[in-house]
Order: sequence, then structure tokens, then C-alpha cells
Amino acid sequence: MTIATATEVIPFQIDADGVARVGGTRVTLDSVIEAFSDGATAEEIAQQYPTLELSDIYYLIGYYLRRPSDVESYLRQRKAETKIVRKQNESRFGSQGIRERLLARRESIGGVDDEWEGQGRYLPL
Repeated sequence: MTIATATEVIPFQIDADGVARVGGTRVTLDSVIEAFSDGATAEEIAQQYPTLELSDIYYLIGYYLRRPSDVESYLRQRKAETKIVRKQNESRFGSQGIRERLLARRESIGGVDDEWEGQGRYLPL
């Protein structure tokens, strides 16, 4: 019996924003690696992200284990970018008066639907 060897493509692509997305889905490489680093197995990650193929998850874990410094560098860069975007958003949309804005918005759309009232299906303001 012979086993064919082939070069396989790691199942992630970098999108226009520089984010690595897994197997043509919206799931990020960050999410998979974070789950793995937190102790999740490939099967548990597949349950958490049902749009991912189990084989793709194994490929990603293998890629991470073979190139930890590259992946960690990417993850550090993403965290730094996330902090910048969060600060920009906080400066644009301050939290001052948010409760009042949410209450006013709720009133403008007609309040809470009676069907949902008291069922705990919405977060209290």
C-alpha cells in the first residue's frame, strides 16, 4: 500500500480587514486558537462552531502547534488593533447617558411587547 503525499492548504484566509477567517466561514482564527488554548478539544470547538469542519479545526491546531510564534504574533497584533478600535468607538459613542438613550429608544419603538413582558427574555436596562 502506498500513501500519496500532497501539499495541503491550511483552511484560513485573510480578509480585507486583515482578519484570518476559517474555512470560508465568519469564524476567526483567534476564536479557534483561544478555545484550544483554554483547553477545548477539536470536537468541542466543532460543537461550539458548527459551521466549521472538524478536519479544518485539526489543521488549524496543527498549524498553531508548528508555528506558535507566528500565530502568537498575529494574535498580539489583533489584540492591539482591537484596543484601538474599542477606544475609537468609546470616544465616538460615550457611555454617559446610555441608559437614558436606551430607554428613549425603547419608547420610540413602542416599548416592550406584552408577549415578552415578565418572561426574562430581555436584559433589564
